[in-house]
Amino acid sequence: MSYDTLAGRTAVVTGAASGMGEATARLLASHGVRVALLARRAERLAELAATIEAAGGQALPVAADVTDDASVDAAAERVHTAYGQVDLVVNSAGVMLPNPVTDGRADEWQRMLDTNVAGALRVVRAFTPDLIAVAESGRTADLVNISSIGAHIAFPGYAVYGATKAALTYLSQSLRTELGPRDVRVTNIEPGLTDTELGDHIDNAEMAGQLDGMFDALTGLAADDIADLVAYTTSRARHVNLRQAIVLPTRQA
Repeated sequence: MSYDTLAGRTAVVTGAASGMGEATARLLASHGVRVALLARRAERLAELAATIEAAGGQALPVAADVTDDASVDAAAERVHTAYGQVDLVVNSAGVMLPNPVTDGRADEWQRMLDTNVAGALRVVRAFTPDLIAVAESGRTADLVNISSIGAHIAFPGYAVYGATKAALTYLSQSLRTELGPRDVRVTNIEPGLTDTELGDHIDNAEMAGQLDGMFDALTGLAADDIADLVAYTTSRARHVNLRQAIVLPTRQA
């Protein structure tokens, strides 16, 4: 599919060091989008930026931690200095740390809340003024949040992760009421089982094994599948808002 309307836009993609964020950044850049790559791992971002530029694209690696106010603010300043106004923001940074609530892993709970919810809010705060200004000038402005099917379907051991994604889904819905009347599109994407690094962070061998078993049984999505959906959504005519998309492996649907 052609995404020619994306050419010339400027995007910020969080979680760009791997998974859906990396795949989205690559695809957007291949269609002429200037992409600011935000994540904690500077070395991975530098490698990705070099790959994008070698293919003829434009990319700016910006090491940033979405759980830290000052880090996000500094990243926004660097992006603005290099690229000016941003018209497309993809909140892809996230962490999944499943364990039974009875284990009382407050450290994991806080990390997921800080990244999946407060992290997304920090990015929204940093770049929403850009999106509003872009829309007021008559150009297309997009905010895309990557949530999860876990926002709707409960899985044992994933209560806190699911709660953070439900919060992100609700946040997207609420932001749409504020930003939609100002011509800023807000899209919430909820992937099902997808092959990313999220599973690598799990420290519970039983739950990690269950996840591996799901991949064997269901044939999970690739990060590129989610990137393709982001590109499709943001390349529509500016008066068209695909507000919510649930995307699942066929065997999971």
